[in-house]
Amino acid sequence: MQTIRFKNFDFYSNQKILDIGCGQGRHCFGAYMHADLDVYGIDMGFDDVKKAYDNFDQFNERLDKKSCNFMVGNAKTLPFEDNSFDHVVCSEVLEHIIDYESALKEIKRVLKPNGTFALSVPKFFPEWVCWKLSKDYQNEPGGHVRIFKYRELKNSVISLGFKFNKRHWAHALHSPYWWMQCYFWETKKQSKLISTYHSFLVWDMTKNPIITRLLEFLLQPIIGKSVVMYFKNLEGDIER
Repeated sequence: MQTIRFKNFDFYSNQKILDIGCGQGRHCFGAYMHADLDVYGIDMGFDDVKKAYDNFDQFNERLDKKSCNFMVGNAKTLPFEDNSFDHVVCSEVLEHIIDYESALKEIKRVLKPNGTFALSVPKFFPEWVCWKLSKDYQNEPGGHVRIFKYRELKNSVISLGFKFNKRHWAHALHSPYWWMQCYFWETKKQSKLISTYHSFLVWDMTKNPIITRLLEFLLQPIIGKSVVMYFKNLEGDIER
């Protein structure tokens, strides 16, 4: 299940794409299967990176014209030279970083001029509901440290020398699942309601029926779990 839509990228052979906060590799695998690219995924979690590396065998087409690479690293100090990548993805990461502006500046540094930057964070209203329902959700180690307002984050990226292209929302049907998790935080592992709804989400992702696609389309503007933005890196540099 991908939050970023790769149809919004202009991919060409021999390009490089970086997924910052790649987790277990969902966007890396999506990009690898979508086009002939050299894909790089970086994450602070060793276990997640190892899982991504192990799972790559399911997607590996063993072609010389593309590759998929994983490493452990920090979004605020990326181990790459300036202008290294044609595209950068940063999905559901910035809400975990106190000094998120440092990560944005690193993205600007490693992305080539005219490159694509795709960013997603939790949408304000669904995230606000989670915070209201559970203090433990807020205080979970490694959890979310802020709730972004769409326009403020968009303008923060633009101020670094990016041009805004488009936005959309994602995963509306996932918001009720997280609200239930927060409301029943202490007993969520034993909740029949939560496990039933989780089974529904798995069924939805597996079968992709038209009725849930329609529900997603209608509910996205209201309770979409994530807001997704696409930018173009303009010529020139920022002052560091």
